[in-house]
Amino acid sequence: MDIPVTSDTHQLSRQIRFQNNDGKIWFEEQRVLLLQLGALADFRKEQIETVGLERAKGFFMRLGYSLGKKDAQLAMKLADSDDKLELLRTGFNLHALKGMVRIDDCTLQFDEECGHFYAEYLLHDSYEAEMFRSELGMLDEPACWSLVGHASAYTSTLLGREILFKEMTCRGCGDEQCMFVGRPAEEWEDVEEYRKYFSSAPIIEELYELQSQISVLRHKIDSESTLGNFRGRSAAYNQVCKLAHKAAPGKVTVLLLGETGVGKELVAKGIHSASERADKPFVAVNCAAIPPDLIESELFGAERGAYTGATQTRQGRFERADSGTIFLDEVIELTPRAQATLLRVLQEGEFERVGDTTTRKLDIRVVAATNESLEDAVAEGRFRADLFYRLNVYPINIPPLRERREDIPLLVAHFMEKYQAYYNKRTAGLSDMAMRAMMNYEWPGNVRELENLIERGLILTDNDDTISAHSLFPKLEMNDSQTVSSEGHLIDDEGEVADIPQSEWIDAALEECGSMEAIENRVIEHALTAANGNVSEAARVLGISRPTLAYRLKKLDQTL
Repeated sequence: MDIPVTSDTHQLSRQIRFQNNDGKIWFEEQRVLLLQLGALADFRKEQIETVGLERAKGFFMRLGYSLGKKDAQLAMKLADSDDKLELLRTGFNLHALKGMVRIDDCTLQFDEECGHFYAEYLLHDSYEAEMFRSELGMLDEPACWSLVGHASAYTSTLLGREILFKEMTCRGCGDEQCMFVGRPAEEWEDVEEYRKYFSSAPIIEELYELQSQISVLRHKIDSESTLGNFRGRSAAYNQVCKLAHKAAPGKVTVLLLGETGVGKELVAKGIHSASERADKPFVAVNCAAIPPDLIESELFGAERGAYTGATQTRQGRFERADSGTIFLDEVIELTPRAQATLLRVLQEGEFERVGDTTTRKLDIRVVAATNESLEDAVAEGRFRADLFYRLNVYPINIPPLRERREDIPLLVAHFMEKYQAYYNKRTAGLSDMAMRAMMNYEWPGNVRELENLIERGLILTDNDDTISAHSLFPKLEMNDSQTVSSEGHLIDDEGEVADIPQSEWIDAALEECGSMEAIENRVIEHALTAANGNVSEAARVLGISRPTLAYRLKKLDQTL
């Protein structure tokens, strides 16, 4: 059947936000830019002159393809229903809202049951055709490359099958109008040849291969640029790696200092891996997790009958790490007796098991760590001064994540890859606003907290969707912004609430509902009522995704 196109852009225009305090523009959670058409024309001209017409065509088609996929994800997120035809119309409105083109008088035939799809789109005022007519000169072939890529990706993402569009006539090559035709990929005779435009050009692959080879060579030349799974690229990260690699070859005792979650155990493993003991045992011990009355026997072993419950002789962690490395995390938690035994190990290389009189020799590397001040503990009488001096031979301070923010994108990519494999999910990555929030956050829990947030965001996000800022930071607020009215004017955000004393409504909510969970349930019920039961509209009101609201509704039903 033929479906006429509508052009209601009000809901879409509300997604554009102008952030006044820092000069950023947001389209939903993606950062966007306003660029002059003339500047884009100059850039396209340079691309054509540098790599040739065919390579440039493929470049801009892939650019459009990437944009189309993101727009489809946004359309599905904002949709009131799963009606594919309505979602396709939303794509036309997105084009118009962005100033790219106005799509009019299209023929759109779609039958999901039999897999039929056919579309003819008439394009008015295409920005790409305008470039060639006014700036670059006419071509001998259709010129709306990125718009073709956008239409192909947008439709393919919505329908869940490969749909390819071609431009049959184009004002950029002298025709009276621009006209697209879209069909399933298998219905085009030259589909294999045409698909090449949507694949990375050989020159790019060659550059990537060269870049990979250079990276390998650099790693071989400068092994101190990395440290096991301790990730980063900042100056602070490089300084930690440099100090660790200098200490690794010898037997010097290393003391790692830093806040909780900065990666002290990863640095300890890196030191072990870079040393001559790399093929020997690495034993990690969290001293704070062992009961005080058991810590000495856990570390140094015990003879049978040494204490109640010691039914057999057993080795301690130090013996298991013999000839290798032992990592003592939270070393400040050691009991006085354990401190004395550790001092003897460091000074003499020997110890005795609990309840034994035999002296045993050890060849062991000790790496200790603490997030508290050992100097303060010495002053307070909680830690032996002589042991502190033995541990503090080679201190390495690992800075908190807020002091090495350049490492955040690399860590995000690392944990995204890790948890996408673990949960067998594939997302579209973090939204621009989500990444901005990550870069601005203070990270009291450091890298461990970042890892937990990435895992949380991945769990809350559907496959192929973008991880939103609210999935990572539910309490995130975006103030001092303006949006665009359906008439195209900047207006204050209509969602802003008048200034009222926060304590009043908070006290009232707690008094009436009694718990956080009850308040959340009441808010969800109110949003659904206001949206007349429309889940998508309620999700927009609440500032969360539709799948997130559906999950919470399911949870709410289970508690009723």
